[in-house]
Amino acid sequence: MGNQMDYEKIERQTKARNIAAKTLIYAMLTVWGLVVLFPFYWMLLTSVKSYSAYSSEFVPKLFTLSPTMQNYTDAFTAVPLGGYFLNTLIFTVVTTAIMLFVTVLAAFAFARLQFRGKNIAFVIFLSLMMIPNELVIITNYVTITNLDLRNTFTGLILPSVTSVFYIYLLKENFAQIPDELYYAAKVDNTSDLKYLFKVMIPICRPTLITITILKVIECWNSYVWPRLVTDDQAYYLVSNGIQEIRENGFGRENIPAMMAAVVVISVPLIVLFLVFHKKIMAGVARGGMKG
Repeated sequence: MGNQMDYEKIERQTKARNIAAKTLIYAMLTVWGLVVLFPFYWMLLTSVKSYSAYSSEFVPKLFTLSPTMQNYTDAFTAVPLGGYFLNTLIFTVVTTAIMLFVTVLAAFAFARLQFRGKNIAFVIFLSLMMIPNELVIITNYVTITNLDLRNTFTGLILPSVTSVFYIYLLKENFAQIPDELYYAAKVDNTSDLKYLFKVMIPICRPTLITITILKVIECWNSYVWPRLVTDDQAYYLVSNGIQEIRENGFGRENIPAMMAAVVVISVPLIVLFLVFHKKIMAGVARGGMKG
């Protein structure tokens, strides 16, 4: 009887400790979530404040009683923000499509095909990830300039059509597919390309979706390279269009209008991530699995 009571007491203590630990963890996660989300809240709040209301605040307020949407109207009238969106859409779609084509073929070659020096070539290929981006940008800029491709979509797109990391991620996924499927396909006289598109790509679809979404986000946020190779407003993307808005649109002091433009630019990516976040996590997790 005494042993039973001691066991129940230990069980209650253990359950209480588990509840306390979970409560502490959730509390810390809640605080961290608020810290992470606060900049987005502040951006949205500032975007609906009038310039006069914002300027009159000696102490920033965490709410507003008179929101206005005028800043969003100004975001599309002060500068050709709609044109920046169209340029970014073209750049993102074309770059992502070409990158997927290159990545799939390269990953398939490294994962399935047998050729002399494959492992050495793959190691050298991976070593490219160690090269600083600044060096790559300088080389790409000289090349694009020599080819007279500045202020063109071709010059914007070409340096972004491949990625060592995405090829490695997809190659690891392709390598997980059992060899028996490949040998069975070869017995049926299936070509390598047909095996790739009929078997490997459907199996690795979560990773391909993840790569696509990450590349879209990367293209949408691209700033340094477009800023280097474009000085013609007709080719500005939304990222470097923000600088144009700041310098020649609203002025440096009109922070609410700037925040409205940033909200408009950020919304597509936020929606994209919220819709596909489970697929992104699943694809990244699959890429890290072996066997």
